[in-house]
Amino acid sequence: MNELDLVERIRKMAGKAAPPLVAGIGDDCAIYRPRAGEDLLFTTDQMIEGIHFLSSTKASAVGERALARSLSDIAAMGGKPRFCLVTLALPDNLSGAWARSFFQGLMRLARKTGTALAGGDLAHDDQVHLDVMVCGSVAKGKALRRDGARIGDAIYVSGRLGRPWESKIQPRLQLGQSLIGRATACMDLSDGLSIDLHRMCSASGVAADLYRVPIFNGASLERALHGGEDYELLFTLPARAKPLAGTFLIGHMIDGPAGEIRLDAELVKPLGYSHF
Repeated sequence: MNELDLVERIRKMAGKAAPPLVAGIGDDCAIYRPRAGEDLLFTTDQMIEGIHFLSSTKASAVGERALARSLSDIAAMGGKPRFCLVTLALPDNLSGAWARSFFQGLMRLARKTGTALAGGDLAHDDQVHLDVMVCGSVAKGKALRRDGARIGDAIYVSGRLGRPWESKIQPRLQLGQSLIGRATACMDLSDGLSIDLHRMCSASGVAADLYRVPIFNGASLERALHGGEDYELLFTLPARAKPLAGTFLIGHMIDGPAGEIRLDAELVKPLGYSHF
């Protein structure tokens, strides 16, 4: 199968463009017409064979996970996904069947979440290397951010932490949207609770006092704190706000050195995943 045939197959998978996506695959650029009174959210996330997934991982699972990682960023800001652009580089030993399976997995989640596949790029490399850019939208001025936490705010996570890295990601889109106007700060947990909470505290100029870490069945506290790849939401609510069903209260923001985290009065180092 040549590139033109593959692109045509992908175009058929994506379907016809629907407003506010005016034009999708088939031209030099996609055309998106934003609505009045909305802010656009943009995020991108890479996945590299041998780093983010194994060569034995099913192509459809790689495709679904690739989109889910970027959708988690949209969820963290309370947004609704609108469209995605996908860049995919493949080695010679992988056929068009791998690419078709990849896009089938991606499109399953795309349809489920209302994310249009608007285009992208195909290329050759020595290993599988891909990038998914997602555009989302939120009402003007309403996006959730990580820099709004205040002293006294309660700290929550949306699920148990430390799940196996190969677990399916469930982007918390509905929860993120429900937090608009309620949460003072929000972000997704991709690199680990310790480093991501450190980032939130640093951005907000506060410290954190934790007294509970909800741990996934079979995981260790170390894994739950530092392992990453959980893709749950970390958010703060005013101290008197009503807790949200299904979420876990883990601590409070306190006055202290910006970025400092303590668990049961012991200092926690931000040791989550880092690329460098």
